[in-house]
Amino acid sequence: MAELDAYRASPRARLGVGAAIVLVLAVAAVAIGVAVWRGAAAPVERITEAPDGPTPAVSVAAGELYVHVFGAVHAPGLYVLPAHARVVDAIAAAGGATDEAAVEGVNLARPLSDGEQLAVPTREELAVPPPGGGGPATEPGAPGASGGGKVNLNTADAAALDTLPRIGPAIAERIIAWRDENGPFVSVDDLLAVEGIGEKTLAALRDLVTV
Repeated sequence: MAELDAYRASPRARLGVGAAIVLVLAVAAVAIGVAVWRGAAAPVERITEAPDGPTPAVSVAAGELYVHVFGAVHAPGLYVLPAHARVVDAIAAAGGATDEAAVEGVNLARPLSDGEQLAVPTREELAVPPPGGGGPATEPGAPGASGGGKVNLNTADAAALDTLPRIGPAIAERIIAWRDENGPFVSVDDLLAVEGIGEKTLAALRDLVTV
């Protein structure tokens, strides 16, 4: 009882215990605040290629998506963007459009999807007529065909696309859907971005289509 009375009577002992508790709570609050700040201030990230090898493997975190931006932008590359990002955000992350860019060739308000390739065309690319001269002429019975006899990927309807080798009705609709979502095809190689089209199909189509 004497020891308990002595402890109760000691203001210094009570002060020491109280100060320790306050210090622990303060440290915990600072740690939580730093963690929250880091999560809220995460910047748009650009994935760069390793000096002596391919791009390191990356994984998609919750609330993020990866977009490959190329064409008429100042800093083409692979970018990590918020899940709600739109085309205009991807172009801004890539340094903005160049003076030669034809931004009317893409839908700036369209939401992005993970793993997407976003091509920003130049004004020259959009203005180039298909081989054969003149404009994108259409031959009877072949909607979307160019003057040179090739199928124009940017004007062909599903029926014209379905006449191509390795392209059935389903893939023809995917080509049109990709065109509607991403804007005109800038090159024939853009077909690789369409689900169901691989290198073999592209090789079979290369001499039969144009943009």
